[in-house]
Amino acid sequence: MPGGRLTQQERRQIAIGLADGLAYAEIARSLDRPTSTITREVMRNGGPAGYKADIAQLTTERRAQRRKQATPRRQAVERADGRDPEAVREFEEVFSGIFVGQGLPKMTARALASLYATDSGSLTASELVGHLQVSPATVSKAMSYLEGQGLIGRVRDERRRERYVVDDGDIWYQSMIASAAGTTTLAEAARQGVSSLGPGTPAAVRLENIARFLDFVSESIVRAAEQARDILHSKR
Repeated sequence: MPGGRLTQQERRQIAIGLADGLAYAEIARSLDRPTSTITREVMRNGGPAGYKADIAQLTTERRAQRRKQATPRRQAVERADGRDPEAVREFEEVFSGIFVGQGLPKMTARALASLYATDSGSLTASELVGHLQVSPATVSKAMSYLEGQGLIGRVRDERRRERYVVDDGDIWYQSMIASAAGTTTLAEAARQGVSSLGPGTPAAVRLENIARFLDFVSESIVRAAEQARDILHSKR
């Protein structure tokens, strides 16, 4: 990591910062570290809610020990796009860690981050297998999950191979609209509970407030998605 490995004291300061609700950038400034270093450290060691400094330190020491004992790996193969392989790997690790923090399974998050790190925004199943060093069944399961969530698409290229894509028109827009629809469904369920629990009761008032809040959030998501839709198709 830039500036050398994090010390145990720095990890304890990170834990204190997280407990105080500080943003990664604020914690990074206090330690004079890049924000990406703090993000990666937290995401690979339990996330914001589960980060423990002493456990993170022990895990890092064990990881370093395993690397010493393992057979030296071959030098990273030069990428066809000319990018630094280590820099790309670092980005994918940070990006996938954020997806994990938002609820995606680890392997699914890695696959999604891999797709976003390609210029084409697409990869075949065999390319993902080779890149992630996992089985075809693992890739299939991960991509089925992402497709079910509306986070990727599936197309056939000129060689009739199936490709998984993230740069496919309105994927992000459709994902936001689906999220808004789910929020609306939850609001409707909360509102139905009002009559079941008796209007005016504390439980009913609580549910009515939740329904109103969710209605506002859902409408805001749809409005923002509509307003920002053109950004998805802006020229690069």
